[in-house]
Amino acid sequence: MKTDDLIRVLAADPEVGRTPLALALVYGLLPGIAVSLVLYALLLGPRPHLLELVMEPRILFKIVYPLALFACAAPLALQLARPTGDPRPLLSVLLLLLLVLAAAVAAELVVLPHELWRVRLLGHNALFCMVVIPSLAAAPLVGALVALQRGAPTNPTLAGAGAGLLAGAFAAGLYATHCPDDSPLFVATWYVLTILIVMSGGAIAGSRFLRW
Repeated sequence: MKTDDLIRVLAADPEVGRTPLALALVYGLLPGIAVSLVLYALLLGPRPHLLELVMEPRILFKIVYPLALFACAAPLALQLARPTGDPRPLLSVLLLLLLVLAAAVAAELVVLPHELWRVRLLGHNALFCMVVIPSLAAAPLVGALVALQRGAPTNPTLAGAGAGLLAGAFAAGLYATHCPDDSPLFVATWYVLTILIVMSGGAIAGSRFLRW
């Protein structure tokens, strides 16, 4: 059977259709998210007075932004896992989200004295952030990869990276409720870097485990 014919057969197969794969992703993510929440509760917990502070614009942005990435990454991962999926519209949304982050950084630089740029960039917990976010992302990443094995990605590496974006964005949003560093400079540097690390791990794993 030719590759194009096989792709059409897989796309028509109800076992790998839209609803079963989406449900499989949900079922795969739930145990991983539960593990992350347990680790969060045992080792981190929310920052003091979070409910009183959450409407402060920088804190709200720091929490909402990775959750917006998560909301974009879920359908993106599904599209990347389908042989006939089209991720381009979602990649456009992802680009828009990156532009929003860039605008937040630019606004911070405008109002912040130059001598404080480095302070806000480094924050207090950069190295801690680099360790914690990938750690919280590990279980959801495994769950997402297991679920996406039900698909038939034409590019397993990209599909794995999509799973990594999904897991990393969730972990970053969870960690944001604990992190005392609220600057968009910090988010754009360390949160994005740790998400890229998780995406790299997902890409490597996907290239091996999502092949068909």
